[in-house]
Amino acid sequence: MLLGEKPATPSRTDWARIEAMTEEDIERNAENDPDNLPILPMSEWKIIDPPKKQSIHLRIDADVLAWFKENSTHHLTHMNSVLRKYMQSKS
Repeated sequence: MLLGEKPATPSRTDWARIEAMTEEDIERNAENDPDNLPILPMSEWKIIDPPKKQSIHLRIDADVLAWFKENSTHHLTHMNSVLRKYMQSKS
């Protein structure tokens, strides 16, 4: 959306309530938000190497490839993710 443009759908955000919040309100809401995970100290970080990729030649239906290209900026990565989720669902 460009500056000055109206959004395609009206916002359901209560901006007046948000703008009236103090820093303390924001901190309290963040602490009580179940989706706000605590920040772990670096000593507890775990480095996970992603699985190794293997280059292959794969024939895919033209409409399937076109759909992924139209709907994803990184269509090959997206296709790999879909295949991984399918594989995990079958394990």
